[in-house]
Amino acid sequence: MTSVETPPTPAPQPAGQKSPGVALHTGTSDLRALVLNNLRQSGIYVALVVIVALFAVLTDGVSLSPGNITNIVLQYSYILVLAIGMVIVIIGGHIDLSVGSVVALTGAVSAVLVIREGYPWWIGILAALAVGVAVGAWHGFWVAYAGIPAFIVTLAGMLLFRGLTLRVLDNVSLSPFPADYQQVAAGFLNGLLGGQGFDAFTLLIGAVAVAGYAVSGFRTRVARVRYQQPVESFPLFVARVAVVAAVIMYFAWQLAHARGLPIVLIVLAVLVLVYGLLTRRTVFGRQVYAIGGNLAAAKLSGVKVRTVNFWMFVNMGFLAGVAGVIYSSRSNGAQPAAGNMFELDAIAAAFIGGAAVTGGVGTVVGAMVGGLIMAVMSNGMQLMGVDQSSQSVVKGLVLLVAVAFDVYNKRRAGTAR
Repeated sequence: MTSVETPPTPAPQPAGQKSPGVALHTGTSDLRALVLNNLRQSGIYVALVVIVALFAVLTDGVSLSPGNITNIVLQYSYILVLAIGMVIVIIGGHIDLSVGSVVALTGAVSAVLVIREGYPWWIGILAALAVGVAVGAWHGFWVAYAGIPAFIVTLAGMLLFRGLTLRVLDNVSLSPFPADYQQVAAGFLNGLLGGQGFDAFTLLIGAVAVAGYAVSGFRTRVARVRYQQPVESFPLFVARVAVVAAVIMYFAWQLAHARGLPIVLIVLAVLVLVYGLLTRRTVFGRQVYAIGGNLAAAKLSGVKVRTVNFWMFVNMGFLAGVAGVIYSSRSNGAQPAAGNMFELDAIAAAFIGGAAVTGGVGTVVGAMVGGLIMAVMSNGMQLMGVDQSSQSVVKGLVLLVAVAFDVYNKRRAGTAR
């Protein structure tokens, strides 16, 4: 009878010591399996690339020109800001139909103070943010403590705050804002570090963004390996970072050859970083996912559901105030009809970006990609001269396909089990 030799057991590592080279030599090169395992997120990136390439061809490259890329940032920044707050609300299992009206109201309050009453421009900004927070607290009270569904509360808010906007403005438009206020959405940082025919500062910011993405991605990969979660092989990881770096630097290069770095893009980047960390690395963020994923389990786990729901809507109101400032600065005034349909664009961005209809799923970055898909489609169709009715049809179909894709993913996951 032959004995079977067992391989020697490796010596245990001291506590806190990492296995050498684990981040480099662990992972799979099966690209198809990686894409299928992350179908929800990988699908929207592929869709964005395809849509950008399609409109680049259809517009003979005009859509990728420096001036047009800058215009996309300026024209759709407020929708992306709203999408950040909306995706958090949707992850928590709610919806907010009032953000368009809140954008109009906050812009109206700012315009009355700055244009009509002659207060400094920064007073108008602070007042708009304060009104947004107050509106969020109003919604949060009725949803969290009165127990009324968010759909009803924010539908009422849509009507209520649109009516208040008309009263604040006395049914007339106010303009123009002083030059300092306009800089929020129309200003650029250009020439800080010089440059021969381009803005060197914009390229530097792009390089910093690439370095930050590479470091963050590597740390995430190491953490996933440590917990024995599937990751791509190191060559695939390097390839992914290289592709993202090329996209970022191309984007920065185009901006650098236009008017430089838009101030509103800096505001948006800060918000994405802050809320990305908030949702992924804080207790509040984990509680939002827990509430949206399984409300009963969240309550049994000791999550203060009412408090979290309240602050979700306060945050949404704050970001609606930020969007109101950006939009009023961009349009150089306040109009009674401002913000019309903005809530639908923000909701569409969240769902196209991978948020689940039932809550518990979604990311800030995904919402940004979803918003960019909507922005590129709208901009591309405008460049092609497509009429507004056809644009609405296309947007509606894209939203329907995105939700159908989410339903397909859930059924596929259920079948796999």
